[in-house]
Amino acid sequence: MSLILAVNAGSSSLKISLFQRQVNDPPRLVLTSSTSSISSPPAKFTFKVVDVPGSELTNSGHKESAEADLRDHESAFGHFVDKLARYAEDLKQATQATGGDRVNLELGQIRNVCHRVVHGGNYVEPVVITEQTYHHIERLSDLAPLHNGAALRVIHAAITVLPNSRSIAFFDTAFHKHLPPHVAAYAIDQNVARKRGLRKYGFHGLSYAFITRSVAQYLGEDPTKLNIIALHIGSGASACAIRGGKSIDTSMGLTPLSGLPGATRAGDVDPSLIFHYTSQAPLDMEENGGEILSHKEGVATEVHISDAERILNTQMGWKALAGTTDFGEIVRKAFPRSALEKSDDDKYKLAFNLLLDRILHFVGAYYLALRGDIHALVFAGGVGEHSVELRSKVGDAVRCLGFVALDEGANRGVDSREGVVVDIGNGGQGGKKVLVCRTDEQGEMARECSIVEDFW
Repeated sequence: MSLILAVNAGSSSLKISLFQRQVNDPPRLVLTSSTSSISSPPAKFTFKVVDVPGSELTNSGHKESAEADLRDHESAFGHFVDKLARYAEDLKQATQATGGDRVNLELGQIRNVCHRVVHGGNYVEPVVITEQTYHHIERLSDLAPLHNGAALRVIHAAITVLPNSRSIAFFDTAFHKHLPPHVAAYAIDQNVARKRGLRKYGFHGLSYAFITRSVAQYLGEDPTKLNIIALHIGSGASACAIRGGKSIDTSMGLTPLSGLPGATRAGDVDPSLIFHYTSQAPLDMEENGGEILSHKEGVATEVHISDAERILNTQMGWKALAGTTDFGEIVRKAFPRSALEKSDDDKYKLAFNLLLDRILHFVGAYYLALRGDIHALVFAGGVGEHSVELRSKVGDAVRCLGFVALDEGANRGVDSREGVVVDIGNGGQGGKKVLVCRTDEQGEMARECSIVEDFW
């Protein structure tokens, strides 16, 4: 049995899926695991067996445990490997006890470990981790401070714990390699831009690759002819215009900071905002005759780029607006269904409406970029897949562009429906579709790894 381990390291989480490679079919999902709240112990660890070929010890349920000792990504990865080894031993003993054919599930069968790496710079294809490629990714960490560092720590752990497996990096930036030059460029000196790699890279590429392939299959379209606007809305949020199966524009840029606001990211802001935000000028505009912005030498604060990036990446977004990174809480407080959920504070509505406004800005722009020739608007990501209210508000707004009205029952019933892609529009009306796609970045890595013969 040839196994693929797909690893997705977030800023404070670690999602892992184990797949069996099948030569003529898509990889088969064997089990999944997730570790959350790594940066704020106790971490929460889950381990779910989905399908071990030839074994009855499958569908074991979603078991969650609190793990106080998991304080970083390395220990979280090591904990998963230990759990996998124990499960493999239990599996072997169970099959021996029943007298059935022995079911093998050994760590040594993990041929490839696929790592999601957010920023790949000029890497546009998956690369095997060597000393050279490791240091290349390391140099890019400043451009994706919430993720590249975590990925590198897990890569190091994988090489240590699974020395006989090959580690391969899959880049979120790779899907956007076809961005037109005028879209990828910034209005700066291009000699400097080329030397320093200062351009739009785009992110969430593994998700968009999965969405493109899955939506094309669902609609019965050739992926190379598919035109969609995709919204990956989670704690990190972005939008992407896809024409002929390729990215022609996306909201994130040189780093994942630009574009839509997220749980802790500011999204697009005036570049000078950070200097005024950190200024020592008086904070009360009314007490100072309406003057709050100041460039006086004694008031201005020196802000280093590392400080600015830390503030804009970790202290902004929904966290700054509503005091929470849980978008579900924002929705409950902004649209209360009971007196217990009611809040007199408008900060929740502000956070919701601000995200909605920014989404509509990009949808409108990408509608024009695609010249209105669009098969579907697609929601994905944790918020996109689960927020009924956000989908409803976006759906109402885009009807003027020829998208079908949402079916209220279908929109509210997404979580209970089967399938990777779910249609939430009123199909009887005709017009452009509105879909939800249950994106799977680990599955996309496993699929890409499985079909590249050089990896086997």
